[in-house]
Amino acid sequence: MKIIICGAGQVGWQIGRHLSGERNDVTIIDNKAELIRRATDALDVQGVTGFASHPDVLDRAGARDADLIIAATYSDEVNMVTCQVAHSVFQVPRKIARLRSSAYLDAIYSDLYRTDHLPIDVVISPEREVAKAALQRLDAPSTFDVETFLDGRMQLLGIVLEDDCPALNTPLRQLNEIFSSLRAIVAGVRRDRKLFAPDAGDQLFAGDQIYVFSHIDDVARTLEIFGKPAQKQERVAIIGAGNVGLSVARALEARPDRIRAKVIELDRARAEYAADRLERTIVLHGDGLSAELLEEASVPITDAVLAVTDDDKTNILASIRAKQAGTKMAIALINDPTLVPLMGALDIDAYINPRSTTVSTILRHIRHGRVRDIYSIGDAEAEVMEAQVLSTSPMSGRAIRDIEFPEGVLIGAVQKGDRIVKPSSDTRIEEGDIVLIFALTHDVPEVERLLQVSIDFF
Repeated sequence: MKIIICGAGQVGWQIGRHLSGERNDVTIIDNKAELIRRATDALDVQGVTGFASHPDVLDRAGARDADLIIAATYSDEVNMVTCQVAHSVFQVPRKIARLRSSAYLDAIYSDLYRTDHLPIDVVISPEREVAKAALQRLDAPSTFDVETFLDGRMQLLGIVLEDDCPALNTPLRQLNEIFSSLRAIVAGVRRDRKLFAPDAGDQLFAGDQIYVFSHIDDVARTLEIFGKPAQKQERVAIIGAGNVGLSVARALEARPDRIRAKVIELDRARAEYAADRLERTIVLHGDGLSAELLEEASVPITDAVLAVTDDDKTNILASIRAKQAGTKMAIALINDPTLVPLMGALDIDAYINPRSTTVSTILRHIRHGRVRDIYSIGDAEAEVMEAQVLSTSPMSGRAIRDIEFPEGVLIGAVQKGDRIVKPSSDTRIEEGDIVLIFALTHDVPEVERLLQVSIDFF
């Protein structure tokens, strides 16, 4: 499969890493030569320096016989024009564009651009995806990460274990026996900043960050077992009224449970813009780092504070201030993955990585035809894949104990028809089953081999 990626930033680089690792013919375009050098040195890709929207640059990248183009530069306009040129000049069959501006997105979702005048097959909005991720964090306040799979019937929960966790110092095999009816499996453990897939004999310790697959009906019980009783969110403060903050506030207003929200925005014009578009949410103009303004926004009695400005350091400092002021939970938007290890030490409860979220969303649209969903964990440390088993797969017709999985791979759930099964070593994987797999990044190619899948555009 021949794929052109426009933009060699973090998003383009990560997508290139994933797709080139699947033995696709990948070319990356960027107008910055140093980014192209970085990509070609580290990845099995070709690089072209130039502006992605220019026909001659696309021609050099091989657009005449490309199957897919992903426009993920920092400019909405460049991404849209790139898709137009790819369609009109080179007849590229499938085009994906990353767009940020709400002005474009509002028009797109009203079908303005879903015509031959500006052909884009899939629009990816980082801000809307991040807002969705933020709402998921708010829905599971005792977790640092959460994602939904199998049509909403399974969740991946990221949980930090405290000293009072009832499950500490107990082998996972024994936990499984004690809670035999619990449809939950510990798939990953991060200890001393290293992520690994645990064995049945491994124990959990205070300070561990664990990733647990849980059936949606067992989430509350799972959280309780790992020392995180369910919490209800009633008051939320949002720092930053940009596209993400505004989207979250709008979504909270639309909920039937009537969560009380307040928004803090430094820019007066943006604060007025947000106030005009929100009905019940109070918008305060001022600095989210101001102790007085945090008091005015009732942060000391809020259930959660969401810091989603466009500056990582502001989000981190605002989250720290909010926790010191008394909020129960602080969630920070973090673009720089190297800052993520600081979250625990700074007492920030959860973070959202826009790039990881965007990469996961794009891969969902282009990944293997039988891979229904994919989620990137941490700084591309691991992936969760939801995939259907083909008749040609080496997994088909075999019990899990007989499948030669790498050390960093674990099956978290198996869907057989309408029934979701908690896997054991005896569970037999059949053609047509849908499996939920946790895999460390270096083991992903072997998982793909076991799945025997190929890219399929739809």
